[in-house]
Amino acid sequence: MKSRKYKFLIFVNLIILFNSFNSYYLAQTKHNSIIKLFCLQSVKEEMLKAEMVYSEKIANETCDCYYEEFKQTSSHLDAKTKCKLETKENLNPNRKF
Repeated sequence: MKSRKYKFLIFVNLIILFNSFNSYYLAQTKHNSIIKLFCLQSVKEEMLKAEMVYSEKIANETCDCYYEEFKQTSSHLDAKTKCKLETKENLNPNRKF
């Protein structure tokens, strides 16, 4: 009986340890992830299609928004749509709805 409790406690501690490592590495890879690289390229292409001057600041803000939204919703389309609209609103602050 003691052996089972001991093994269970070790198992729980390992789960907690791996979870903390996962959070750390997720934060480290956020800025250099392949998702962000693809996002930056996509934003650049969209801005050029719309005949806008490419801004690295706008692209980074949009991709950070996308990354955070994708983490929460796990939906590529929802995250893309929301962040695209937010970027458009930020570019046109005088626009009235």
